[in-house]
Amino acid sequence: MKCPPLDPELFVGNRGRLVGAMAQGSLAVVNSNDPQPSNADGILGFRQNSDLFYLTGVDQEETTLVLFPGAAREEMREVLFLRETNEHIALWEGEKLTKEQARQRTGIKTVYWSHQFWSVVRPLLMECESVYLNSNEHARAGEEVETLALRFIHEFKRRYPLHPLRRLAPLVYPLRAVKSPEERRVLQKASEITRDGFLRVLRCLRPGMMEYEIEAEMLHEYLRRGAEGFAYSPIVGSGKRACILHYLENNQVCQEGELVLMDAAACYGYYNADLTRTIPVSGRFSERQRAVYDAVLRVFREACQILRPGVVLREYQKEVEKVMASELVGLGLLTKEEVEQAPADKPAVKKFFMHGTSHLLGLDVHDVGPADIVVKKGMVFTVEPGIYLPEESLGVRLENNIVIEADGFTDLMADIPIEAEEIETLMHS
Repeated sequence: MKCPPLDPELFVGNRGRLVGAMAQGSLAVVNSNDPQPSNADGILGFRQNSDLFYLTGVDQEETTLVLFPGAAREEMREVLFLRETNEHIALWEGEKLTKEQARQRTGIKTVYWSHQFWSVVRPLLMECESVYLNSNEHARAGEEVETLALRFIHEFKRRYPLHPLRRLAPLVYPLRAVKSPEERRVLQKASEITRDGFLRVLRCLRPGMMEYEIEAEMLHEYLRRGAEGFAYSPIVGSGKRACILHYLENNQVCQEGELVLMDAAACYGYYNADLTRTIPVSGRFSERQRAVYDAVLRVFREACQILRPGVVLREYQKEVEKVMASELVGLGLLTKEEVEQAPADKPAVKKFFMHGTSHLLGLDVHDVGPADIVVKKGMVFTVEPGIYLPEESLGVRLENNIVIEADGFTDLMADIPIEAEEIETLMHS
């Protein structure tokens, strides 16, 4: 990571909560991710498995955590395995964590090298009654490439075919969904860096600028402030391209009179912000652009009020779509009859607002949680309504990140300009 290591007490607490949820007599093994290859001898880089980082704070490959709260020997109840370094690795790749550095970063006292894994864990497996293993159970995940976690599952079954296996995801995902004060602090830092990147764009945007120049301005600010970089592949779409939900080329000219939609945010300490703003290339909204912009902003404001503890996320989406329907009628894009007569499974608003309003946010941009998740205090969500009019070469989306409180919410991006007048003023200052 580019930022300083996070407080080890965060990971101590996370492990404690997971252990409290584990079945009696069970053991958990949590594996890291692989570095991803590109071509020839190149790699795409390394991103740690989110569950492992949540429990250890280690962002190094070939790392494994073993938790066995019922171990007879107290020192074997938390065990960390690391890649052993040498002079060759240090010369070509850089220093890896020493055992003592790992203890300081994680709060785990017992540390071995990864090549010692099976010899160290074998006696523990003779004691335990079942084993939890991690895998990627995100609803949108596609795993065409076999991960280290999946390879380990196959190897474990081969070595210990009679040991009952359990899924770690149902235990750790609900824990990850509710953010601790330290996690909130890191997410707030990611939001602050994102704010500075957006303000940088407001100062420099002009007609004739390339979309990728905007991307470069944001990335410059993010890296300068100690972020890992973008939290996700940035979307910078001007004119009609703002209506392409996952537009990634970012290679066209921003023309005078167009709006440019920027869905780009910073990752800091492995925690992700997620911001979208839509601004006028020439610094002023046209009357039509302003009408659509203000409609989206009103939906955004109302959605933040609806998202409260106890709300089921699927039902929340339906309520937001009702608010959006009213705005679309006001803009002359739908009639009341079209709204009322549309089938329940195909609401009329989907023609202009086809995506969800909110998703969980944290170590993953689309953070883990069930589809019918019930909103709880401490969860962090995006709120991101939009209206897309490709026939008018006009698309508007606005997005902030909010923390759910017992009686309201905290907007982590409250200091990032969102009102049309403020954006225009800053662009002309």
